[in-house]
Amino acid sequence: MRPLRIAVGRTPPPEALRAVLVRDVRVDGERWAKGRRLSTEDLRRIARADVVVDLGLRGSSDEPLPGTTALPAVVLDPDEVHEDEAAIELARAAAGPGLQVRAPAESRVDLLAQADGVLHVEVVRLRRLDAIDPLQVFTLYDGQVVRAGEVVGSVKIGPHAVAREVLERGLAAARARRGLVRVAPFVPRRVAAVVHETIRPLVRERFERSIESRVSSLGSTLVEIAYPGDTRQVESELRRLTGGRSRVDVVLTAGAASTDPTDPFFLAIANLGGRVVRHGVPAHPGSMVWLARIRSTDLLGLPSCGAYSRATAADLLLPRLLTGERASARMAASLGHGGILVREMRFRFPAYARELEAPAG
Repeated sequence: MRPLRIAVGRTPPPEALRAVLVRDVRVDGERWAKGRRLSTEDLRRIARADVVVDLGLRGSSDEPLPGTTALPAVVLDPDEVHEDEAAIELARAAAGPGLQVRAPAESRVDLLAQADGVLHVEVVRLRRLDAIDPLQVFTLYDGQVVRAGEVVGSVKIGPHAVAREVLERGLAAARARRGLVRVAPFVPRRVAAVVHETIRPLVRERFERSIESRVSSLGSTLVEIAYPGDTRQVESELRRLTGGRSRVDVVLTAGAASTDPTDPFFLAIANLGGRVVRHGVPAHPGSMVWLARIRSTDLLGLPSCGAYSRATAADLLLPRLLTGERASARMAASLGHGGILVREMRFRFPAYARELEAPAG
């Protein structure tokens, strides 16, 4: 691009058509934002002898500075793409399912969640893209719970134009199988809880309310809570809930000794042909949360009922399970970055968890 100063009150040169303003100006009281491409009508207004143009430049006396009778602009080269067009292209390449691309505002293109759900960001690819100057793509945290209509990402081009070759490199970095950025919406799922511990009636009542509130607030249904009394009954309940007509999509558990391989839950999972996909997760509180799968049912385990009164790593995992994502080691590993879940990190949680207890640090 090359600079061009367009004299006010004079016939502009031919190259001024489609030139781009590099400063906010006011023309006869109307604001023209920087980045505006000048049209034939714009140039006609600028050329009028009685036009009043204000560049917003002031001296110490708050009077307009002299020498401001020309509009600062740039003329794009043939191989350059205007910032708005480039940002739209990049946003469309980066946006995966569950997102709406909003029209440019102040040369920024926003990505909005189309439904309540969980945000997924291909972080490594995002960093690779953002290393390409002057392309800018920025998002909320990967794994964050978001609401419909929320801005979850934005795309912007630093200067007023970018070389097509640079943009193409950015587009290649942005394209991913499921999108560089996407939102997995919550889907109605059947959830059950299995508790293997002795708990007082007051704690039990609080636990049941807490579980039902969590599940229903994310659009799913808690169909039952079972309290097996011994090892055999734990296996029987898990068999019933992971197969046949009583099968549920997700089983929440409480009472397992998460470090004991002979715990009834782990023995039952093995006997039923399932597997534990992660013993503990890289986050606190909730580092002893575990994940397992039995056939097409996912299991999310906490060590005790009392833990459900606190906001823990489980409150980042449950929303993902309720979007239909399967329990996996990769899911658990993704919690490590940002896994110190102090009160200041509450924005990552679903709304219900923001009112629960949290560690001070």
